Amino acid sequence: MRAYTISLPLAGLLAVGLPATTIAAPEGWQPLLEPAELAAIFAQDADVRVVHVSGDFAAGHIPGAVHAPYAEWRGPPQNPGALRSPEEFGALVRSLGIEVETPVVVVHAGANQTDMGTAARVYWTLKSLGVADLALVNGGFAAWSAAELPVSMDAVEVPETDFAPKWSEEWRVTTEEVEGLVETGEASLVDARPGNFFDGSFWTIARGGTIRGAENLTYEDWFDGTRMLPQETVTDIARARGDEASLTVSFCNTGHWAAINWFALSEIAGVPNTRLYAESMAEWTAAGRPLDNAPSRLTVYWTQTRNWIEGIF
Repeated sequence: MRAYTISLPLAGLLAVGLPATTIAAPEGWQPLLEPAELAAIFAQDADVRVVHVSGDFAAGHIPGAVHAPYAEWRGPPQNPGALRSPEEFGALVRSLGIEVETPVVVVHAGANQTDMGTAARVYWTLKSLGVADLALVNGGFAAWSAAELPVSMDAVEVPETDFAPKWSEEWRVTTEEVEGLVETGEASLVDARPGNFFDGSFWTIARGGTIRGAENLTYEDWFDGTRMLPQETVTDIARARGDEASLTVSFCNTGHWAAINWFALSEIAGVPNTRLYAESMAEWTAAGRPLDNAPSRLTVYWTQTRNWIEGIF
């Protein structure tokens, strides 16, 4: 059993640290909650599990929250987007006091736009494990603090559950499936990375370029500062793509930024059959698979030389 932190200045937070049983989603529940909306849910005495996945948890967190650092949800260094085993995921969610019907709010630090990927990736993971009701906090813990809502540094222990999750492939595509989709062109492949990654002028993993046939819809498009845009704006952006493909696949370098695109398209805009390529470019480029916008050998040479020089000086 882990040690966590709790403080209960709001009466409605009294139930947050209790084990979940059969629970319906609280009134006002939606995939993306503003801090005030989450506080209102707590005021209902709603039994909610809050999970912080990034930031300095010991320095302050939402009262009653548990801590599960992002690294615990990720794969090995050479392929960070790879999935952990069902046994590892099962042990993790049980230790957090989560059951299948526990409403779960995933909270990131809110330091910048990319930090949203930590929460979105964990949200996607928990959904794939069968957790029914999930939400993120818009702007993360920084937005919660800025709203002058209660902050805690106290410890609490969360009873472990007997939840035995079963992984669903409904929101995922594998590398082998992407290979087939590239051949048939039957899916919309969406690169969530910034434009310089997409056009092959910058790269950090294996080789530059993008998956053949992909379009660029950067994760940055969903934000105003560190907060996601309103639902109607997100929906408008999704509709403006004009894509009628039966399958939409979001990818990036390691399934981090891509999780933001997946969340925006699937959970907010309601684009059907939107899936995450969790392993993304880290795995795709590892075996010489086809790329668009691949840089020339000369560009690769000069980029590597530049990086080496910058590393020295």
